[in-house]
Amino acid sequence: MTPASARLSIFDPQETAGRFVNARRRATALPGYPGRLPANLDEAYACQDAAIALWPDAIVGWKVGRIPPHRVDEFGAERLAGPIFAGNVWPLSPLVSVPLIENGFGAVEAEYVFRLGADTPANKLEWTFAEVQALEGELHIGVEIAGSPLSTINELGPAVVVSDFGNNAGLILGPVIQDWRSRMDELSCETFIEGRSVGKGGAASIPGSPLAAVRFLLENTGRRGRPLKKGDLVSTGAATGIHDFKPGQAARVDFGVDGAIECKGVQAAG
Repeated sequence: MTPASARLSIFDPQETAGRFVNARRRATALPGYPGRLPANLDEAYACQDAAIALWPDAIVGWKVGRIPPHRVDEFGAERLAGPIFAGNVWPLSPLVSVPLIENGFGAVEAEYVFRLGADTPANKLEWTFAEVQALEGELHIGVEIAGSPLSTINELGPAVVVSDFGNNAGLILGPVIQDWRSRMDELSCETFIEGRSVGKGGAASIPGSPLAAVRFLLENTGRRGRPLKKGDLVSTGAATGIHDFKPGQAARVDFGVDGAIECKGVQAAG
């Protein structure tokens, strides 16, 4: 179904979620969006929640992404969120193999990953920066593997991204950043694909700092009745940009004195 004709039908979050989940489990690309496009973030998160209920794994964290500035007013939000499942968190090794769906979407993103130091209250819908800092968690280096069975997911916009797990395929979790609170402004990273530099950045590249992303997520999941638990991970945003990544390619993210992460894309199997 083309995007134009998809808008004419009734949005069915359950049906759309089922098609996305089936495609992910079978590791097969989708030829187009599986239904009418979600008209807004409410519809998109309804689809995401339906897909979470269908996915046979536990959520251990969330990715946070930016909504392009020119679309913030349209969607009424600066950021978006998607779940990270236990089976898609890969520990650091010399070379991490990450599965990517052939002819779907794949990307590498340098990330600063916050680990919560406490449970969050179920009824708390607003957070201050001081309250976020009081969670006293750890900050890790990491790499988000963005991924979807839909190759055009980013082109179709933020609501489509939200509807398919926030375009997340997994997270490589690196070591803890020592003394991160006092060093936040100096944290830097650079991403390489096939040995070529494709982006530079750091914690300062994330608007408002990684803690702003955590604050957004706490309020987002609070409104959705999904309070976070001690130890949950928050991947706070692409610090060097979103870089296309395909099966067979190798990537390296260098975090300077805080370490480096290397990975290779492999074809996902259903």
